[in-house]
Amino acid sequence: MATERKFSRFNPVARPMTTHEIPESGFCLSAFLVIGETGHPENILMGHLDPAAPWDHVGALDPERAEANSKGWMLPSSHLMIGESPQTAAERILKEQLGLPASPLKGPFVFSEVYGPKNHWDLEFIFVGERDQVGQHPVWRELSFVDVNATPREEIARYHEDILAHVGRWNPARG
Repeated sequence: MATERKFSRFNPVARPMTTHEIPESGFCLSAFLVIGETGHPENILMGHLDPAAPWDHVGALDPERAEANSKGWMLPSSHLMIGESPQTAAERILKEQLGLPASPLKGPFVFSEVYGPKNHWDLEFIFVGERDQVGQHPVWRELSFVDVNATPREEIARYHEDILAHVGRWNPARG
């Protein structure tokens, strides 16, 4: 029996049961770092991004989105580059956004979300780790360990509380 279903099997050339069309509202592949403070798992490394920094280069944020998200706490994160593995993206985020060498991270933990009236798709690769301390980095106005249990949802940018909830670091009932 031939099916008329369109599966999410993307291919640049026409092949059986594949498509080159993306969802109407887009499809994003992103990596996130959830780095807890050693001995204090409720304290998560987050920052207020500097909208004048090259976020188009280090995090795939155009200037308008960088400005809009500069007021809330944000996790170190980025869309994946074409052909980049999630692990390589996590290493790039460590280096470019935090000035850190590759370090042990658990993951990726993979989650998917579809939202909005036109069904935007997000595929999220979340890496979890710990550190004793982290210095400042020029792409952030402020970078520190934030007690996410004491931080109101409206102070977190880009819905990153959802990312924290995926790995058990945010209680959605309190947000």
